[in-house]
Amino acid sequence: MVGLERTVLPLLGEKVFGLASASSALSFIVSFGFTKAIVNFLAGRIADWIGRKKVLITGWIVGLFVPLIVIWADSWWWIVFANVLLGISQGLTWSMTVNMKVDLVSAKQRGLAIGWNEFAGYVGLAGTAAISGYLAAQYGLRPEPFYFGIGVALLGLVLSLLVKDTESYLQVQKQHAPTDAKNSPSIKTIFHTTTWNNPTLSSCTFSGLVTNLKDGMAWGLFPVFFTTAGLSVGKVGFLVALYPAAWGVFQLFTGGLSDRWGRKWMIASGMWVQALAIWGILSSNSFTGWVIGAIFMGLGTAMVYPTLLAAISDVAHPSWRASSLGVYRSWRDSGYAFGALLAGVLADLLNIAWAIGLVALLPLIAGLVVVFRMAETLK
Repeated sequence: MVGLERTVLPLLGEKVFGLASASSALSFIVSFGFTKAIVNFLAGRIADWIGRKKVLITGWIVGLFVPLIVIWADSWWWIVFANVLLGISQGLTWSMTVNMKVDLVSAKQRGLAIGWNEFAGYVGLAGTAAISGYLAAQYGLRPEPFYFGIGVALLGLVLSLLVKDTESYLQVQKQHAPTDAKNSPSIKTIFHTTTWNNPTLSSCTFSGLVTNLKDGMAWGLFPVFFTTAGLSVGKVGFLVALYPAAWGVFQLFTGGLSDRWGRKWMIASGMWVQALAIWGILSSNSFTGWVIGAIFMGLGTAMVYPTLLAAISDVAHPSWRASSLGVYRSWRDSGYAFGALLAGVLADLLNIAWAIGLVALLPLIAGLVVVFRMAETLK
């Protein structure tokens, strides 16, 4: 669903709805990011109360409405509203796939399991970004690309109905966890612990926020940047798809490697690779250079994405792990909105290239924060 929008919606805002301001055009990412952040925060706590499967199914029911609204929208605010629903759907469904994977595996398999989960999601994202670029080039920006989105939502709902809940596995983990902290603390305490009181959890949270802040910028500005450089919609779709494709494929390996090599330096190095890749894309004037930059940006993101989730899971007690992951993912996915806002303002004040280059400073800083504040979590 997100992959479908990455290629089409920035161009839809510019060509169909006539949005000249970058900050206005990126408003759909802001609505998605903040909504998903809020729902992530709530989803973990709700799952701890009522179970994972019910939350997963609810998320896919909400997701069914997203492509329909985009097809019928006659003003940009309908697109913004569709992305509110997409944020709700994503916050519920993806939160549960992460938690259910962590429920199913031992502590030394978390990176591997989460890496496979993220691989599935981002390869799906990349595939639909490429497909939507092809459909948009052949048939137009809508409605044809979004018919595919309807099929995706229906398939997700059917699969969720077939999935077994993981509550019994979670109970086993609680029984074998350390005796302290078995009673779940308040959500306020978990929020403070994950956000800033615990140096390791807070370092992970900041890195996650910056990673998606960079992604919000890439989502909103890269299609316009490549189009301005003279590329066709099809080639733009290829580049936009290549970054999450690399991100997805590399996670097959990076999550498992973090189970053997450790979390801390995988995260710090990944943040720095992201920054260097963005500057590499800006400094290149060729399609080949942009391809290489997109691959390395995917590699850097893959190094941190499953590893951060595994590190949070290493530290948080099973009785409040889903809630802590919810807080982390809330901050992380608010990065989409902060990135779109920051990139839009900088693009309007300066230009797109400057906006992209300045945003790349943040992953560099986040890597330094990890080096000096985070402890190794793999025991």
